[in-house]
Amino acid sequence: QEQLVESGGGLVQAGGSLRLTCIAPGRIFSNASMGWYRQAANWRRELVAAITANGATNYVDSVKGRFTIARDNAKNTVTLQMNSLKSEDTALYYCNADPPTPYGWGQGTQVTVSS
Repeated sequence: QEQLVESGGGLVQAGGSLRLTCIAPGRIFSNASMGWYRQAANWRRELVAAITANGATNYVDSVKGRFTIARDNAKNTVTLQMNSLKSEDTALYYCNADPPTPYGWGQGTQVTVSS
């Protein structure tokens, strides 16, 4: 595993749920805080959720109470459970370390929420 790989996006109606999964290379994941980022059309990329190596989490206000980030240190994976989705959650979602590493970004996974 040499790059970040995100999956789980799709088209969902407002109020629905999706679960995103990221598999990260050990050189990025090990002992690092990890985050889920998103970039909507014509917007800058933003960090929406982060989790430290010890499991402490932090969220941007717009997703608090709706999104849950988790990690599996044995599998180098980070997940993002997204509930009560809104149209404004529509974006391309990426994972990376927090702050991002210089190794680049994965392809991301598209989340589209229809109202």
